Amino acid sequence: MNKLKVKSPDLDKLLKNLHLPTVRHDYKECADKATQEGLSYEEFLFELIERECEVRQHNKIARNLRNSRLPLEKNLDLFDLKRLLDKVQKQVRLLLDGTFLDRTENVLAFGNPGSGKTHLLCALSQELINQGRTVYFSPCSLLVQEMLRAKRDLKLDKILKKFSRFDAFFIDDLGYVKQNREEMEVLFTLLAHRYERGSVMMGLLQNYRKNVWRQLLFPFSEVCRKKCVNGCSF
Repeated sequence: MNKLKVKSPDLDKLLKNLHLPTVRHDYKECADKATQEGLSYEEFLFELIERECEVRQHNKIARNLRNSRLPLEKNLDLFDLKRLLDKVQKQVRLLLDGTFLDRTENVLAFGNPGSGKTHLLCALSQELINQGRTVYFSPCSLLVQEMLRAKRDLKLDKILKKFSRFDAFFIDDLGYVKQNREEMEVLFTLLAHRYERGSVMMGLLQNYRKNVWRQLLFPFSEVCRKKCVNGCSF
């Protein structure tokens, strides 16, 4: 049997067609290593494919972080968990495993301005993305304006479908500004659409129950608090 002669340019072209950039970049290095260390064909192939998978996973996480619109400077390394009550610290550690997303449970973080609720939920969101989950972040004021434009342009269903692709939807600064009825209605449309389909995380003012949002969100928040024992409070 004639020995197959493989030319590097031909192999590079095939790997490019298969969209395997890491394999194309590293196969010579791995081949030399396999020769030097006497690796089997399976060991050589495993290391090469493992590198490809690692790079793809890294790129996927980076892409999901960009798509999340999260303020990346608000991460867990820069948040002092010791400032929280012991009970809340335990709740945060439970949330970090991400299983509440599998149960479509919701998380509400109550606190006064500057209490750290936004930073904590942003940090939690980044940790979830690093585990392979997807999160979308939006301040409430920007979210309702985006949805009102979509409603005006008859694209509300399209934007709801876009949001439904995320495992968690993080709405921040809920209750800071009094909204009119139309703005509250589009927000309720989003919450109703996600109900039992995907998790919602919210940052709310401590006096939430005293403002206008109570009329719209109280039934939803009560479900959150009863259904999700991990609901955070400051």
